[in-house]
Amino acid sequence: RGQEKGSDSVSIRPSRRAFRASLVATLAAVLSTGLAFAQTVPNPTARPDRAPEAVLPVPVTDTTPARQLFGREPTPAPLAARSIGGYARGCLAGAVPLAVDGPAWQAMRLSRNRNWGHPALVEYLQELAVAGRDEGWNGLLVGDMSQPRGGPMLTGHRSHQIGLDADIWLTPMPDRTLSRQEREEISAISMLQDGTRTISNERWSENHARIIRRAASDDRVARIFVHPAIKEQLCTWESPTADRSWLRRVRPWYGHHYHFHIRLACPDGMVGCQNQNPPPAGDGCGEELAWWLGPEPWQPSDTPARPRPETMLSDLPAACSQVLVAN
Repeated sequence: RGQEKGSDSVSIRPSRRAFRASLVATLAAVLSTGLAFAQTVPNPTARPDRAPEAVLPVPVTDTTPARQLFGREPTPAPLAARSIGGYARGCLAGAVPLAVDGPAWQAMRLSRNRNWGHPALVEYLQELAVAGRDEGWNGLLVGDMSQPRGGPMLTGHRSHQIGLDADIWLTPMPDRTLSRQEREEISAISMLQDGTRTISNERWSENHARIIRRAASDDRVARIFVHPAIKEQLCTWESPTADRSWLRRVRPWYGHHYHFHIRLACPDGMVGCQNQNPPPAGDGCGEELAWWLGPEPWQPSDTPARPRPETMLSDLPAACSQVLVAN
C-alpha cells in the first residue's frame, strides 16, 4: 500500500470532456459491429436472488493509465452504490461525499477531492466522530477517503479504490473551524520521537488509544493499520483481563504514525466487492509484532526496486468501464 506522498499533480490531456466523448464513441463502435458482450463480476458469496449487472466492455485500444482516467473525474458515477473489485484494484459507483464540516469532524486536504466513499463508510465515519467524544476525542480530522469514482489515484495510495478506506489523523480536531488554506497547509503530527521508530510519550495519550479501540470495536471494520510502535502501545495499554478481540483488527504496517487507516469490510451481499482474508487469530501482540519491532522489516533491500507497471483500465474489473463513462 502506498503512503502519503504530498499533493503532486499530473498534467492531463486531452480534456476530460473530449476523452469521455472519445471513449463513448469507441464503445458505441464496438457495440455496433457486434463485438460487444455482457460481462458479469463473479462473486461466490453473492446472494442468489441478486444477479450481477451487465457491463460495457473495456476499450482495448485505450492506453491511458487508470490513475489518470479516474483522477480527472470530479463527480461520482450516477449509479447504484457499489464497491467493485478489491481495495487496491477496483472502483466505486454511486459514491457519496463526507460533508466538509460536521458536528464532530472536519475533512482535510480538500483540493484533492478525496472525501468520497461508499455510503456505508460515510455513515460509519459520522457515527465514529460523534461517539469518539465519549472517549475524550474532540473530533475527527479526516484525510483521504476515495476519489468520486474510486479507482487508482494520481498520487499517494495504492488502496482507497473502492470507497471503504479512510485515513484519520492522529491530531485531534481543534475547537474551531479550519479555513480551506489551513486544511491544505497544516501537517498531521507524528506519534514517534523525531528520527526514531519509538513512540513519543509527549505526543501519545490514552485518548489516542481510546479512539482507536472505539474505531476497531465496530464489526463493520475489517482492519485498522497503525505504525508498529502504536500497535505495541495498544497491546500494553489494554488490560489482559479485558475483551482484547478488537486488537485483532489493528494491524502494524509501515508509515501510519501520523494517521490510522480504517478499512471496512464489504457490505453484506455486495456483488463483486472483494474482501481481504480475515486477519490471523489472536490479538496480534505476540511473535508477529515482535518481528515488526525488530530490525528486519526496516533493512534496505540489496535488490533495486523495480518500477511498478501502470494499472490500466483493462486491469480493473470490467464494471469499472461502466463506472468511468456513466453520466
